[in-house]
Amino acid sequence: MRQAGRYLPEFRKIRAENLDFMKLCLNENLSSEITVQPLRRFEIDAAIIFSDILLVPYALGQNVKFKKDYGPMLGNLNTKQIFKTEEKEFIAKLNPVYGAIKKTKEKKELKNKDLIGFVGAPWTILIYMLNKKSPKNEDINPNLKDEKIIDELLKIIIKFLKIHIENQIKNGATIIQIFDSWAGLLDVKNYEKYIYEPTKELVDFTKSKNIPAICFPKGINDYKKYVNIVKPDVISIDYNVDPKKISEDIDIVVQGGLNPNFLLGSKQELEINVKKYLDIFKNKHYIFNLGHGVLPNTNPNMVDYLVKLVKNYS
Repeated sequence: MRQAGRYLPEFRKIRAENLDFMKLCLNENLSSEITVQPLRRFEIDAAIIFSDILLVPYALGQNVKFKKDYGPMLGNLNTKQIFKTEEKEFIAKLNPVYGAIKKTKEKKELKNKDLIGFVGAPWTILIYMLNKKSPKNEDINPNLKDEKIIDELLKIIIKFLKIHIENQIKNGATIIQIFDSWAGLLDVKNYEKYIYEPTKELVDFTKSKNIPAICFPKGINDYKKYVNIVKPDVISIDYNVDPKKISEDIDIVVQGGLNPNFLLGSKQELEINVKKYLDIFKNKHYIFNLGHGVLPNTNPNMVDYLVKLVKNYS
């Protein structure tokens, strides 16, 4: 959960010299370097490639930039151009990502460790492309009115997400995580069309390559149903979810849950809350992780303390 990034001074140094976030993501040497920075500091078991889910809209021809203290800004949607996108053109635009994965997999820091590649879930990519910014708590329904165009766009998104997954795997990703950051904004009656079916297609595709799939459907109202339909290998939970209920309801591997705000408090408070998750899942298959990304004002020493707490748990 954003294990590399804004809370690390070594990342901030690179970022200060590379103000264009998209260009940074597409710099295979720097992307690879940023990916392994946390592995040099902390005793963590896997790396996640430094990239962004919005590289897919970019590779489909939609303009994407990041504005400080605002977030992503996407350009107008030219569906004619998007529908004409060819596979080789898409791959060429994202070749630096695949190069970064290849470079990272060969680094000594990754010896005997997994490298996680990732994509945004179809619903989350769709809503970014339509909304042209982070939707937050806005009413996203007006964006879904033109059903014919939406259906076509969703098909294109799924097609190219599979291509992106395949090329990450070809270059060394050993796990794929699917981030559905805006699942919680959708009405339950639309889950089947926009969440369950499209995400299951990506999960099935990833599994067909003998690679495990982790799903993070943030804010989904029924994790049990999601798991039963989508069938990921691992379900990643956010910090608003009751871990005890998840432990009772779900039989597959669970990941995550801890509120990243606990890394901003005292070591005592952090220990109590980490132990809560470890105790609840001690008789289950559980991957310790946060329920959302590390916050920028986090002290790296607290992350180190957290990792040691988990490693020394018995």
